[in-house]
Amino acid sequence: SEIWRQLLDGELDLLVCTTIIETGVDVPNANTLIIENAERLGLAQLHQIRGRVGRSARRAFAYFTYQPVRQLSEEAERRLAAIREYTEFGAGFRIAMRDLEIRGAGNILGAEQHGHMEAVGYDMYLQLLSQAVQEQKDDLPKPQTEEECLIDIAIDAHIPETYIDAIRHRIAMYKRIASIRTKDDAADVLDECIDRFGEPPQSVLGLIDIALIRNRATALGIREISQRTGMLLLFCDQVEPRYIAALAGAMRSRVMVSAAKGRPYLSVRLLDQAPTQVLQKALDCMESAKEAK
Repeated sequence: SEIWRQLLDGELDLLVCTTIIETGVDVPNANTLIIENAERLGLAQLHQIRGRVGRSARRAFAYFTYQPVRQLSEEAERRLAAIREYTEFGAGFRIAMRDLEIRGAGNILGAEQHGHMEAVGYDMYLQLLSQAVQEQKDDLPKPQTEEECLIDIAIDAHIPETYIDAIRHRIAMYKRIASIRTKDDAADVLDECIDRFGEPPQSVLGLIDIALIRNRATALGIREISQRTGMLLLFCDQVEPRYIAALAGAMRSRVMVSAAKGRPYLSVRLLDQAPTQVLQKALDCMESAKEAK
C-alpha cells in the first residue's frame, strides 16, 4: 500500500508488478505499459491489463513482449494478433468474441465441460445460478427446490454442435429436455427434435433418457444413482420392502440390498445391458409397486 501511495503521488515513476493490476487500478498519469511473456496470458486478460494505461488525455503506449527464442503456440499467436488488431475505443466486445473463437464457445454445452458446470452438470448449474440470484434479491423469498436425484453413469448425454449448430437453439433444447417429467414429455421432446433438427444422435437420446430417469427416480425417493463395475447403485432415504419385492420378482438374483456409511441402497447387476435400459426397467417395477399400495 505504501508503494502504491508513492506511485499515485508521483514519488515513483516506475512500477514493477504481477498481473494484479488487471483488477481495475486507475492511474491516469501512467502512459507506458510493458508486459513480459505476453504469450502466457489470455486474450481477455491482455485487454484488461492494456486498459490500465491511456486513462487520461495523455497518449499512452502498450508493449507486449515475448521471448524470441521460444516457439509460440498457434493460440498464443492468435491472441497476440487479436490484441494488436483491436485497439479502437469500445473494442472489448470484439475481443470477447475473438476469445470465444480461439477457446471454443461450444465446450460448456458439449461433452467437454469445464469448471462448475463440469462438477454439477448443465441443469443443476442453471438451478444453482438461479437460486443464487434470487437469494441476493431481498424482495424475493428463497426458492424451495425439490432435492433431485444425482445420476453418475457411463453414458454419452449431450447435444453436439454437429446436430444443433446455433448455440441459442442448443441452450433452448437443453432447457426443454430439463423440463421432462413424464414419458409423454420425453416423447414430445423427441418428436420436436426430429421435426426441427432431424434424427437425433445417440448422445441426444441419452440426454433425454437421463432427464426422464432423474425425475422418475426423484419421485420414488431415490437420491443418487451411480455406476460401479458391472453394477448400478440406487441410494434411497429408505429402501421400502415393496420395492425390493418388485425388483426381486422381475430381476431375480440381480438385485441386492446393502448400506454404505448408514445410507441404504439397492444394487442391480448390469449384465450385458445398457445402464439406461436397466434403470428404466427397475423404475417401472418400483412405480408399479408404488401404485399398487
